[in-house]
Amino acid sequence: MYQFDIAAGTKADLYRDLLAALDALTTDETDPIANMANAAALVWEYLPDLNWAGFYRLVPDAQGGELVLGPFQGKVACIRIPVGKGVCGAAAATLKTQLVEDVHAFPGHIACDAASRSELVVPVTRNGTLIAVLDLDSPEPARFDAEDAAGCEALAALLAERLA
Repeated sequence: MYQFDIAAGTKADLYRDLLAALDALTTDETDPIANMANAAALVWEYLPDLNWAGFYRLVPDAQGGELVLGPFQGKVACIRIPVGKGVCGAAAATLKTQLVEDVHAFPGHIACDAASRSELVVPVTRNGTLIAVLDLDSPEPARFDAEDAAGCEALAALLAERLA
């Protein structure tokens, strides 16, 4: 059984503790699905005001690939997302974090849950190659900020090394 002491102080404290917890959860585990599942559960449990937290994995094909639903917490989700479509697809195509204050204003947004109002999507890359995206949705407008993006980017960087 795992038990973590996650700080209820500043966001910097929260993300520092989440990173340490993710490190402890994944350090000796080699299965990528298990590591994504525990990462999604950890984020879901400790980040407030989420209605979805999880991963879309890149599955390569002749056209370059598509994102396929991976481990997550929340309501049922879209199963496949083309690279370049929606917020997740934009993160996959550009390899850049997407911080969206109002998903209804994002061109081509894919509404898997009508309750979602804001979204943060972080590419998970290793050696410049996309592995997956970490997708967080919130029913609160402008829920995510630059500090959330930086914290989740650190989580994604650690996880990328453990998704071999």
